[in-house]
Amino acid sequence: MRILHLDSGREMRGGQWQALRLHRGLIQASHESLLLARKDSPLLEMAKQWHLPVEALRPLRLAHLTRRYELLHAHDAHSHTLAALFSRVPFVVSRRVAFPVRASAISRWKYRKPELFLAVSHFVAQQLKLAGIPDTRIEVVYDGVSVPAQAASGEAVLVPWTLDPEKGMNLAQAAAVRARVPLRISKDLEADLPDARALVYLSSSEGLGSGILLAMAYGTAVIASSIGGIPELINDGVNGILVPNKLEAVAEAFSRLNRQLGAAARQTVLDRFTEQHMLRSTLGAYTRALHA
Repeated sequence: MRILHLDSGREMRGGQWQALRLHRGLIQASHESLLLARKDSPLLEMAKQWHLPVEALRPLRLAHLTRRYELLHAHDAHSHTLAALFSRVPFVVSRRVAFPVRASAISRWKYRKPELFLAVSHFVAQQLKLAGIPDTRIEVVYDGVSVPAQAASGEAVLVPWTLDPEKGMNLAQAAAVRARVPLRISKDLEADLPDARALVYLSSSEGLGSGILLAMAYGTAVIASSIGGIPELINDGVNGILVPNKLEAVAEAFSRLNRQLGAAARQTVLDRFTEQHMLRSTLGAYTRALHA
C-alpha cells in the first residue's frame, strides 16, 4: 500500500507516538509510507532521528501530494479538517479523544468525509455512534507498544508530569501523601519505567491511555481512573487497579499494589497490545476503507 500520514500536533503525546510507530511498522512491512508533520514539531524531529520518511506539513501542497498515494491517514482533528478540504484520495481518521463529537454544521460536514474512523477504544467508538456515524464507518484499532526485553525491577512509584487540568497529577500527589508513599514525578516515562514498580495515571477524560500501555509493557502495576477506555486495558485486581477520581480511593489503592499485577499487565500487552497487533489491525482497516 501507499499511505500518506498527516499529524499537526505541536507536542509529542500519545497520538504522535502511535503515528510514528505505525509509520515505522508500515515501512518495515514493505509498504510505502510518508509522514507529514508540523514544521519544528517534536514528531518531525523524532521521525528524522528514526530515519523515517518525513516532510513538513504544507496544507496548500496536499491536493497535489495526495494523488501519489492510495490512502491518506489523518491522525488528529486539524489533520482531519485538512484531509476533508484537500485530499484527492480516500482517507481515514484516527479518533483518540473521549469527549462527544460536536454538533455544529462544520463538524457534521467534516464527519461525513472519511471512509472510516479508527477509534482507539470501544468507548470512543460509542461516542462516534452517538453522533450518528454508522458501525460500517467505524473500526476499533487499539494502540500498540513495544515490549522491552526486561521487565521493570525498581521500587519507584511514578506519576506522569503534566500541566493538563484534565489529568490528575495533583490528585495523585495528594493521595500519595495520605498513603505515605513516596511519589516521583516523571517527565520521561520510557526512561523512568525500568526503575518503577507502579504508575499512577489519573484523568477525567481518556480515550484509552497510551502511557498506561507503556507501563504495562514494562510489567509495572498501574493505578488508573475507571473512566473512558481505560477499563478496556485494565481488569481491576487482575492486571491493575481501577479507582474513581477520589482522594480516599486513590490513597487506598496504594496498599493493593503487588508484583503479580505488573506481571499480568505485561502479559496483557503481549497478548493484545503490541505494535504488531496495532499494525495488523490498521492494515485491515485500510483494506476495508479502500474497498468501501
